[in-house]
Amino acid sequence: MTAWNAPALRRFARREWGPLFWTVRGALARDKWRAIPMTIGAVCLTSVFQIVQNTSWGFQPVQNLGSVKAVDPLWLALLRTPLSLFVPALDLPVWGALAQILLVFGISEICIGWWRTLVIGYVATLAGTTYARIGLSLGPDDPLGLPVSDRIVNDTGPSAAVVGLAIYVCWRYRAYLTGAVVVLVMIGEVLVKNNLAGKEHLAAIAAVMAVCVVRAKWGPERSRAPLGGRPPPLDTRPG
Repeated sequence: MTAWNAPALRRFARREWGPLFWTVRGALARDKWRAIPMTIGAVCLTSVFQIVQNTSWGFQPVQNLGSVKAVDPLWLALLRTPLSLFVPALDLPVWGALAQILLVFGISEICIGWWRTLVIGYVATLAGTTYARIGLSLGPDDPLGLPVSDRIVNDTGPSAAVVGLAIYVCWRYRAYLTGAVVVLVMIGEVLVKNNLAGKEHLAAIAAVMAVCVVRAKWGPERSRAPLGGRPPPLDTRPG
């Protein structure tokens, strides 16, 4: 990095991440962990599910409460969806799920509020669940289809919600390049490892981007965070 482009880089960083950074920093400086009660609850619930599902007696109860598969009847999948966000994937380290929830859910809770965080998270998760059923109906020969074996694969747990929330917060705070990078990473995931989880992530992104378009076109006229510098006080932050 040379001296001549350092000011431009600082201006870019201030424009891309400044409003988001100051919103999160201000809330944590003022309220500390009290700024993210829902996120802390989600981390604790995910930890409990992880501990219980790894016991000799707890695996099946956890699956019955929060495991969603395309083979399940739709009514059962919808019934399990609220808890499915907090059941970590069996084939991935739990610390990854906990870190994702703490970071992305926490930032989202501060920036858009706890109930919008849950709504966007569930929209993303339901989009992935819906795609799995559509993909199976299309079959493996269709570019958007899925093999029959995916009908018994667990849905993505918290990861689809995490991806959807990242896209929504980036849009809401005008961190457009960061949001584009998230999309490209998810596309790369599908190209490298063409599995159900990766395609569900893309479905989650598509659903949340549709929400962003609808909100931008027909949503209430509310001021966004400024393009640079410190954001407005937290009681007037954007929703």
